[in-house]
This record gives sequence, C-alpha cells and structure tokens, in this order.
Amino acid sequence: MQLAKKEKIKRTVRETYGKIARSEAKGCVPGPDTSCCSTPDFEPGKVSSFLGYSAEDLGSVPEGANLGLGCGNPVAIASLREGEVVVDLGSGGGFDCFLAAGQVGDTGRVIGVDMTPDMISKARSNAGKAGTGNVEFRLGEIEHLPVADNTADIVISNCVINLSPDKEIVYREAFRVLKPGGRLSISDIVTTKTLPEEIQEDLALVSACVGGAATIDDTEKALKDAGFVDIRISDKSIDKEAVSDLTNAGFAQTLDYVISATIEAVKPE
Repeated sequence: MQLAKKEKIKRTVRETYGKIARSEAKGCVPGPDTSCCSTPDFEPGKVSSFLGYSAEDLGSVPEGANLGLGCGNPVAIASLREGEVVVDLGSGGGFDCFLAAGQVGDTGRVIGVDMTPDMISKARSNAGKAGTGNVEFRLGEIEHLPVADNTADIVISNCVINLSPDKEIVYREAFRVLKPGGRLSISDIVTTKTLPEEIQEDLALVSACVGGAATIDDTEKALKDAGFVDIRISDKSIDKEAVSDLTNAGFAQTLDYVISATIEAVKPE
C-alpha cells in the first residue's frame, strides 16, 4: 500500500474518532459526512451487553467511558491477575482500561494508547472523575507505541487493529512491549475471505472497522512473523440478524465477509 494512501486512512480514522470523542452522543456520530456504522438510536450499553459485558462491568466504569465502539470483550478472555501491567491498543474513552484496572489492582498498572487527541483528553477526564490512580493514557500510534520494551504482561485491544494499514507493524510492536511470556488478548474484526475492492476502498467502511480488516490467514501469518506462538483465532459467531438491527445498511452489507474474532497469542519465554 502506498504511503499516501496509508496516511489518508490514518487521517480519516483520526478525524472520525475525534468527532465521536467530541460528541455528546455515544457510539458513532450519525451524519452523511461520517463513517457511522450504527443507527441514530444506537445505545452503547445495549451493544456492550450484546458483546458480552455484564451489568456489573457497565456500572463500574465512569460515565462517558463506554462509547460502544468495540466488537468483543478482550478483558473477559485476558485472565488478568493482581499486579500485572496491561497495555491497551486504541484505548478510546478508556472503557476496557478501567475494567482492566479493577482486576490488576493497585499494584498493577494499565496504559492506554490512542492516536486521537480528543480521545486521550476524554479518557483522562474520565480517569479524573473516577479517581483511578493505576491507569494512564498516552497519545501515540499503535504502529509506534510510546511504551518501552518488555513492559507489559498482557496487550489487549478491542476492534482497533483492523483500522491500521500496517497490521504487521502493530503486531511487531505488541511483541516488543510484551515481557517474555507475555500474552496478547484481542477482540477484532477479521474476514473469512478477501473483501471486494469497493469495500476496501470505502474509507467510511474502513473507519467502521470493516473495510480494512485482514483475513484470518493473513492475521495468523502476521502474528507468526512477529514472533508469537500458541496462536488462537476464534470465531465469536456474529448474530447477523442482531447486528443488522444495530447497524446501517452500509455496514450490514459486509456481514457475509466478516467475523468478530478473539485473537490470542504468547511471546515466548
């Protein structure tokens, strides 16, 4: 992919999620100029429940942290332990970071990384409201993580890596920041077959977490090339009828190609 095209994708994604962060509404920002994947009556709590978050999860985070932008629940599969260090790729309003912070406790630490300044501001504001002392949010791209080598016990991410035009680099960065024996625990959109060119070229669908999704085979190869072992990519089996009810027609047309997957892997000792 040409550098100019990659930069255009990043700029579009940053602008889209900046609008979401600045909006009083939750979830995607409705309107003809946005890449909204949701309907105008979108409810983040309803979507998050559909994705596997409990009522306790939803009630334990500061108001405004759950923007309803995920495609799974990476914290639920992460098996977090007291005292661990967690890095969240594309942390948004901080929803998964706050959930992880509760599990790793005061002796643990959570670092959220997002490339959108408005999202970082929103997440830091949410942390201030909650008085959460073991969470920090850093501005940066997931292709160039502002995190030192061998920092994290686990790297999580929720429906973000598909947005990157350089997924191979993202996985190499995740590998770099993990400690030996560290784990990868990701929820993301992947494809069962190559997307039609018109979907790949639609920047609205790219920003809606679909147009840039990689195939399962390409994802597994990228993880292996980065150095990961014990790779597991599991289909969460999207309820297409339910998703169609929550999304607009532009997103629904892609459901024959995409699945919501859990992606797990380990950095060797």
